[in-house]
Amino acid sequence: MSDTPRLTDRRALAQHRARAARAPALFLHETARDEVQDRLALVNRTFTQPALVTPFPQVWESAVPGARVVPDGEVLALEEGAHDLVVHALCLHWADDPVGQLIQCRRALRPDGLMLTVSLGGQTLHELRSALGQAEVEVTGGMSPRVAPMGEIRDLGALMQRAGLALPVADSLPLTASYDSALHLMRDLRAMGETNAMAARLRHPTRRAVLLRAAELYAEGYALPDGRVPATFEMITLTGWAPDDSQPQPLRPGSAAARLADALGTDETPLKD
Repeated sequence: MSDTPRLTDRRALAQHRARAARAPALFLHETARDEVQDRLALVNRTFTQPALVTPFPQVWESAVPGARVVPDGEVLALEEGAHDLVVHALCLHWADDPVGQLIQCRRALRPDGLMLTVSLGGQTLHELRSALGQAEVEVTGGMSPRVAPMGEIRDLGALMQRAGLALPVADSLPLTASYDSALHLMRDLRAMGETNAMAARLRHPTRRAVLLRAAELYAEGYALPDGRVPATFEMITLTGWAPDDSQPQPLRPGSAAARLADALGTDETPLKD
């Protein structure tokens, strides 16, 4: 893992999260927690050895009672084969090695154990990313990393297969919040512990002129009819199982006992060679 490119300044991220814990605005985690609870309720199984990867256990522990709680560090404190459920709770977007995180969770599962990951996706804060980038170019003549890159649903789904999980499923839940202004959104991000902790970020405070111009551009480009501005959050849920012989297996190609055309009540048109 030492050769992995550094996306995140973990020290800065820890400081941001500690500051957020003093006056939190964790509605995204609460929404993700409710989504996880709903999905677990649909699984006809009782989990007896769950684990929970989260920076905010005070929000998540009610969703996975009795879980072993571990922080989302580079190396997860999970014992191999010890759990029948692992929930990775809305922190994968800060991982330098997201597939490594999923592999560690997969190794912690018993055969036929469930992994459930909730992560922010690539459409998250696209409005803010655009406004900040344009404002910085206008005011300073350059542009620096400000919003962490987040994976698209197809890419995150592929990571599940790379991690060795069976029956992988990825789906997206777009959420839109509204704010008085972009500055109010930035204040909420601070209270979520989600402000800029990228390793390549500028190491001095952002100029006031950049922030004010970003707020203007945000309002010009995205204002709602009531004068407020929207903020998009894309919540991606990944579900997969540790492989086990009891799970459904794909049939061998060509082994079908019935024709699809017969089932659909239509004529089959052979393709030309």
